[in-house]
Amino acid sequence: MASESLQPRLRFRLVLGRSIAIGPGKADLLAAIAETGSISAAGRSMGMSYKKAWYLIDTMNRCFREPLVVASKGGSSRGGAHLTAIGEKVLELYRSIENQASEAAARDLDAFSDLIVDESPEG
Repeated sequence: MASESLQPRLRFRLVLGRSIAIGPGKADLLAAIAETGSISAAGRSMGMSYKKAWYLIDTMNRCFREPLVVASKGGSSRGGAHLTAIGEKVLELYRSIENQASEAAARDLDAFSDLIVDESPEG
């Protein structure tokens, strides 16, 4: 059987045209913003730059009818960011779909586990 890190898993992405409206990384970014109240802190916690985090947020905000994240500039008030009500709902729905898909595919994913290599092909 494959090692824990090689266990097959599903990764759900909602694609609109050529844009990924939301996927695993963007969902994790939303959760990190909700937790930290900061785009830069959320990005740092995920090992990404502020610029990359802001790009991902901008893409998400343009894919939905209302922004998922709103930010205020720094300065003396220290700024910050938070999820909007629709941002919280999108994250909740994404996690629900992710969980349902994993549960539905669990048996087949277990079958894949018996068929894959025990060590990563990347070395």
